[in-house]
Amino acid sequence: MRGITKTFGGVTALDDVRLTVRAGEIHAVCGENGAGKSTLMKILSGVYPHGSYAGESRFDGVRCAFRDIRAGERRGIVIVHQELALVPCLSVAENIFLGNERARRGIVGRYETLRQASVLLERVGLTEDPRARVAGLGVGKQQLVEIAKALAKDVRLLILDEPTAALDDTDSDHLLDLVCRLRDQGVACVLISHKLGEIRRVADTVTVLRDGRTVETLTVRERPGAPPAVPEERIIRAMVGRDLDRRFPPRARYTGPDAGEAALAVRGWTVHHPVDQRRKVVDGASLHVRRGEIVGLAGLVGAGRTELAMSVFGRSYGRYAGGTVCLGGRPVVLRTVPQAVARGLAYVTEDRKTYGLNLLDTVHRNISLAALDRLARRGVVDRHAERRAAEDFRTSLGIRTRTVFERVGRLSGGNQQKVVLGRWLLADPDVLILDEPTRGVDVGAKYEIHALIGQLAARGKAVLLISSELPELLGLCDRCYTMAAGRVTGELTRAQASQEALMRLMTVEPPLPASREPLAIRPFPTDES
Repeated sequence: MRGITKTFGGVTALDDVRLTVRAGEIHAVCGENGAGKSTLMKILSGVYPHGSYAGESRFDGVRCAFRDIRAGERRGIVIVHQELALVPCLSVAENIFLGNERARRGIVGRYETLRQASVLLERVGLTEDPRARVAGLGVGKQQLVEIAKALAKDVRLLILDEPTAALDDTDSDHLLDLVCRLRDQGVACVLISHKLGEIRRVADTVTVLRDGRTVETLTVRERPGAPPAVPEERIIRAMVGRDLDRRFPPRARYTGPDAGEAALAVRGWTVHHPVDQRRKVVDGASLHVRRGEIVGLAGLVGAGRTELAMSVFGRSYGRYAGGTVCLGGRPVVLRTVPQAVARGLAYVTEDRKTYGLNLLDTVHRNISLAALDRLARRGVVDRHAERRAAEDFRTSLGIRTRTVFERVGRLSGGNQQKVVLGRWLLADPDVLILDEPTRGVDVGAKYEIHALIGQLAARGKAVLLISSELPELLGLCDRCYTMAAGRVTGELTRAQASQEALMRLMTVEPPLPASREPLAIRPFPTDES
């Protein structure tokens, strides 16, 4: 790719970008949110048709002028987007060949479809029945189905956009091993990822974009299997244009008169699945968070962390079966989300596109949604106050957009996450539950969000942080709880916590739920302890 330039309504997303990928290599593309990574890959794969951008692409020496994504697929260039393009109600086999059906004379051959699907599933290391519905698969297995779908199109260049963003460590390892096997079979891969550890583990080459321009291309390893020759700090410096001396920002302690008091306490919380009401997704869970404290909640996929958070937040998930929530030391009943918000509780969802944002609406309206009563006079929203509040958060959070009147769906993932955080900061809650707040966010924006979480705690807010990245929990949290099979399996102080200790508690057989006795709040841990 040479001289690639792409604009959106006068805003330059890509400016003279160049990229060279060799056959049979894993080529990583990284950069901050909004750097233009996904836009570049959409041009390469044909999502953006030839003529809508400037510059030239050549594949095997032949000029590419794709009118649509199907034209790119016919040449062997297939993209797997960050948001999976699977139909939940169809089977695995039907999804693999969707739009590429195995048919004769207009009739789909069911036997041939299942046979070829079985071969492709074996190739990606998936043992599922090809007749199984996709809705019953976990996110990790769905990602493998997407790759099998790409292999069905005789892929020669596979583009993976944040493939491990929603996966736990086990599923991520399995997917990265598959990418390495495909490389050994001659399939080139372009990998977009914010996880620098993954890039150093599998990539042969990395190209860094910043502000829509190519910064540099680095050789990570001379040959497959060789140890990486480029440290993470070198990639970070190219991405953000500066050194990050500390991976986690320094943090001030809250010293207010109510420091150490329990802001949120959950005791014996039990929730049934919304459909299968015999199944407990949260079983007797108990935890507490003090003012000025950041408490982590660790667990594997399916452990019940998100189910616990959503059910506490106005019972927005599942069927309540028992337990107590206390805010500020007083028991409360939060049957709806408006009741939870009115009581000073906020929840930043892990799925910002589905539950966190109205993608069709503007930045300023998304930011104001949870605080309309603060911006209203006599029941009418003050549009000038709404715009001023949005502008303040656009500046303070560094949301990259021309104007607060831009549609949220056009922003990058990291900037969308900042809009969600800005909404709850405007609402000024006492307790914040942050569910994977840095998922799909680049290293520079991640540092900014970490600093923001520390500032909230320093102001006396209580923060419950759910994250699948154990180093993030260890670097930010005062204490960590672990969950498995819907139950809390352990609690570790900052001094006790390590990746090994957390993983041990995340994989143990959960104990029976404790009896519902009054919750004893331990003293706030001091720096000496």
